[in-house]
Amino acid sequence: MRKNSKTFKRMLLAAALVSGCTFNIAQASVVVSVRPLGFIASAIADGVTPTEILLPDGASPHDFALRPSDLQKMRRADLVVWVGPEMEAFMSKPAAQLPPNRQVEIATLSTVTPLLQKGDHDDDEHEHSQDEHADDHHHGEYNMHVWMSPEIAKQTAIAIHARLVELMPQKKDQLDVNLIHFEEGLTKVDKNLGKMLQPVQGKGYFVFHDAYGYFEKHFGLSPLGHFTVNPEIQPGAQRLHLIRTQLVEQKAVCVFAEPQFRPAVINAVAQGTTVRMGTLDPLGNGIALGKDSYVNFLSHLTNQYVSCLK
Repeated sequence: MRKNSKTFKRMLLAAALVSGCTFNIAQASVVVSVRPLGFIASAIADGVTPTEILLPDGASPHDFALRPSDLQKMRRADLVVWVGPEMEAFMSKPAAQLPPNRQVEIATLSTVTPLLQKGDHDDDEHEHSQDEHADDHHHGEYNMHVWMSPEIAKQTAIAIHARLVELMPQKKDQLDVNLIHFEEGLTKVDKNLGKMLQPVQGKGYFVFHDAYGYFEKHFGLSPLGHFTVNPEIQPGAQRLHLIRTQLVEQKAVCVFAEPQFRPAVINAVAQGTTVRMGTLDPLGNGIALGKDSYVNFLSHLTNQYVSCLK
């Protein structure tokens, strides 16, 4: 009888797991497209619901494709957070199938749209083929690297908080505490990072791709330009000649690569000059999710700038 009882319990457990009605395997969560959005979401959802990231570390949102398991995560999520189709083209179709109250599309928030920066489209376009332009379709009118803006991050946190309170009213007290912690931490780190970056505000540099405009404007930095708008497309000869000329004339003290892209072209252009080589990570790979992860991301990025420009 005891053996039959154990067998019956195992059968019930298996049935429950398959049906997805109980246990952790069926636990819904906040699902985000890229890690930096996970930093914001996990701060608000801390102690309430887990945060999951779709884009794996080391991958680029510019050429990623969702897997069947990713689609399942989106369907069972309490909330899906993404920037918009110009940044994550891979999310457009599945997000369109979700109810509006179960997603936050940051670029369309009424508090965010006035803060959006125009994108840069001067990437030696006449040197690219039509096929290359087809790959570049998701780089639209605006710069979609919105997580680089502390102001937009705050508005994103407020929107995530509002959605989760709507979906989980019983968790409102914890969500309120989390939002206050996020806003206070952001205000404090904003002042500290401003002081750290002040000594390098007038120093010129080049970044690999056009991802840092919000951060640079917020902290008053002096970028001279970028190698490419779309990291999947190599910069043209005319742009490389312009960058090389400015490096030789010592208008830049640093050239920044990225962990996701290490093109030999940067080393080749900088070779024989006094310019320093640095790395900027726009996705915050290696930073663990948690209530302070977004301020850690901003701090890490600041240290990367300062270490090369000082």
